[in-house]
Amino acid sequence: MTNSEIAKMIDHTNLKAFARTADIEKLCKEAAENKFASVCVNSVWVKKAVQMLSGTDVEICTVVGFPLGACNHDTKAFEAGSAVKDGATEVDMVIDIGAVKDGRWDDVEEDISGVVVAVQKASEESGRKGLVKVILENCYLEKDEIAQACRVCVKAGADFVKTSTGFGTGGATAEDVKLMRETVGKDVGVKAAGGIRDRATAISMIEAGANRIGCSAGIAIIKG
Repeated sequence: MTNSEIAKMIDHTNLKAFARTADIEKLCKEAAENKFASVCVNSVWVKKAVQMLSGTDVEICTVVGFPLGACNHDTKAFEAGSAVKDGATEVDMVIDIGAVKDGRWDDVEEDISGVVVAVQKASEESGRKGLVKVILENCYLEKDEIAQACRVCVKAGADFVKTSTGFGTGGATAEDVKLMRETVGKDVGVKAAGGIRDRATAISMIEAGANRIGCSAGIAIIKG
């Protein structure tokens, strides 16, 4: 793959709690210069990213229920809708991990669909598109839980499933990406994130079925 092809799959990310204005400005500048798919920032930085990336093709991605996924479902929906109104075009929400572990799949679906509906409504009101990616946090799940979570994500209307927050005990693996791709099929995206720091690892995720890569090492990846 060429550098430009890989760049178009990268969500250039800074989700650190201590990120400052200069850090976000640097992130946005790098994303514009390298034509990355998006910048992924905490919601407090969405308006800043919109300002910085006006006139470019770089999408504005933010996170919801991050990084634990353990907040009230209505809170996630409100956070997602508010972010889209602020200018976000992609929302990466963390699944209700406890509900997955309990096998409370109706609750998992309700959590996801609430965010999907909120993003769709805010998108219609703002005239912007809005994608929803669901972070499964695979390091805490068994393989059958990953597969079932993927099926529920599809049923709930998510646009992508995503491996990890990058804040858990483990990140993306090619094995998990392959399982997720096989489960969701070709019409739903798969985002690999967490621990992807070099070109070889990024390529392995893409070959396994990922069509987005979430990382803070986008520059290193495309420069080899």
